[in-house]
Amino acid sequence: MTIGDAGALYYASEWIIRLAMLVYVPQQRPAAATRTWLLLIFLMPWPGVIVYALIGRIRVSHGHREKLAGASRVIRQAEWETRDGGSVIGAVPAPYVSASALAFATGDFRPFVNNRVALLDDYDGWIARLIADIDASELRVHLLFYIFADDATGQRVAGALSRAATRGVECRVLIDAVAGKDAFKRLVPSLRAARVNVRAVQRTGLFRRNAARLDLRNHRKLAIIDGRVGHIGSQNIVDAAFVANYPNEEVMARVIGPVVGQLEAVFFTDWFIETSERLDARDLIPAIDPSASSTAQLLPSGPGYQLENARDVFIALLYAAQKRVVITTPYFVPDEPFLQALRAAATRGVEVHLVVSKRANQPLSQYAQRSYYQDILSVGVQVHLYRPRFLHAKHLSIDDQIAVIGTANIDIRSFALNAEVSLLIYDPVVVAELARIQERYFRDSDLLDANEWDRRPLVTKVAQNLARLADSFL
Repeated sequence: MTIGDAGALYYASEWIIRLAMLVYVPQQRPAAATRTWLLLIFLMPWPGVIVYALIGRIRVSHGHREKLAGASRVIRQAEWETRDGGSVIGAVPAPYVSASALAFATGDFRPFVNNRVALLDDYDGWIARLIADIDASELRVHLLFYIFADDATGQRVAGALSRAATRGVECRVLIDAVAGKDAFKRLVPSLRAARVNVRAVQRTGLFRRNAARLDLRNHRKLAIIDGRVGHIGSQNIVDAAFVANYPNEEVMARVIGPVVGQLEAVFFTDWFIETSERLDARDLIPAIDPSASSTAQLLPSGPGYQLENARDVFIALLYAAQKRVVITTPYFVPDEPFLQALRAAATRGVEVHLVVSKRANQPLSQYAQRSYYQDILSVGVQVHLYRPRFLHAKHLSIDDQIAVIGTANIDIRSFALNAEVSLLIYDPVVVAELARIQERYFRDSDLLDANEWDRRPLVTKVAQNLARLADSFL
């Protein structure tokens, strides 16, 4: 075969790939993701099809789905027992009943009353609170974190775990295999030596049976102590300044009440999926304090759940909003349905605020994020660029009725690829507490001016719009 023949064969193969993928890629895939993949494949057919073969389809193993379905049945039965005749089912304000029903239908958990919720926005203060709760533990400590670093913060929490295990407390820890890989080299061996049971979630490897795709990560941050106290939010167990020049700022919720059983159910499910070890479902039924008044509902999400359930619930809340929406997220790369819901809320007169960091730790994501500002500024969304630190907190409030605290960013990765968890809190008192934090953000932010933003250099606009084409990868 001559060089010319080889070149012609290669050229023909590229067009075969393009035409074949033009038929295959759009199947059961959103238009935005289809566009991104086809653009890559049409520009670079062979590299594109190889990358697509590795990460192009969200594949969750049959075994994973079976375990998740089994856990769902256990959760619903345990919740039936927790209800005690329906006495702890929480009332949801009328405009948001549909969103709450959607959260239950796609995430298994009903809204329960008799919870106490405290918001913690002091980074080191939350670490101290978590350590104090672990030091007070008597039965079990369960931690599930995306990052558990081998640094000063990680060592402090590891010390508390070791002390608890020495007292005879059962300690189980789940850490994302990729984000926590450094911890498995140094920190985890010392924890295991202290009889803390540590496992990796979403393990990867070319030849590992049932290995996770590299880009499917467990992004959750949960702590449950004695089945009585829970922590949920955006903060990892790592020093605030673990990314140089971008110290993180977070919000966590410390909860007591029946919703702690829901947090533990998510931990139990992930533990079961990774280890095949069934934990006791009776531990999902916590003591109930009738004097506590917050209604709360947990929403786990990820590739194993129905559709993109976190996105769908957030969209339902946006359409239900009547007066005010405040969204705080470090990454804002929404898909079209979310963007439409946000624009619709602002267009019909709802006061809509988006709080994002002025500086970001991922340049490509920030370029893509900024490409959306003109879309939402044009309909009256107020965009606040937070100055002091990298605002890694992830929360939203709807009117003065609902606060959502959790791990999901407003981006396609969180909606479609990551295992995430969000806590919906139906309590004006907690919403007011979150509003005080949000008002501080507003004071420490630059409010983006629509006219000024529109005058940014053409080269900047082009770079941002090009980055936006990669939204399905970010």
